[in-house]
Amino acid sequence: MDKISLLIADDHTLVRQGLSALFLTTPDIEVIGEAATGDEAIAKAAELKPDVILMDIQMPRPDGTGMNGIEATRQILQTQPGIGIVMVTMLDDDNSVFAAMRAGARGYILKGADKADVLKTIRAAAAGEALFGPGIARRMMNFFREPPKTEATSPAFPELTEREREILTLIAQGQSNAAIAERLVISLKTVSNHISNIFNKLQVADRAQAAIRAREAGLR
Repeated sequence: MDKISLLIADDHTLVRQGLSALFLTTPDIEVIGEAATGDEAIAKAAELKPDVILMDIQMPRPDGTGMNGIEATRQILQTQPGIGIVMVTMLDDDNSVFAAMRAGARGYILKGADKADVLKTIRAAAAGEALFGPGIARRMMNFFREPPKTEATSPAFPELTEREREILTLIAQGQSNAAIAERLVISLKTVSNHISNIFNKLQVADRAQAAIRAREAGLR
């Protein structure tokens, strides 16, 4: 039986080592590489062509910049749609779950999950299936059962400045920091500062979650 080739992408060395150790006694899964950033995950995916990637959602560089797991997932699947990507995260919230699903992830597991659940999700992803578990299924049912919000008497996210709402809209459109800076004729540092303020005010962890909030509020 062919082994499932696995790439582990996480910015914490101890997490990568722990996950690698988890598969040493699993005969049908072989870890073929590791990545510490979203950019490195994209490069390693192109080089190693794994069957499955365990992808951490949050992988910033030490300076707080860089591509996170959601963005890396989206880019990898644009060129290698056959790879099964499973998101691994500490974040147990709707924004993270739906951002992962919209990016094309085939699974979503929390750090600290049982080994049996991790192996089941990896094997499902390798087989081309999506496995999010009963908890995620309940989230989806609740999400789609909620009536759409119709209030439009006040602007979305009144806590944001007009410039911050403008940048949030561009984030929702998938624009990079460089593209936003060029379009608004401001510096990259100014864009980064605005984005940090947006994350703090909206209480989101990354661009993917901010984009989800923006789209749900009608900013496109």
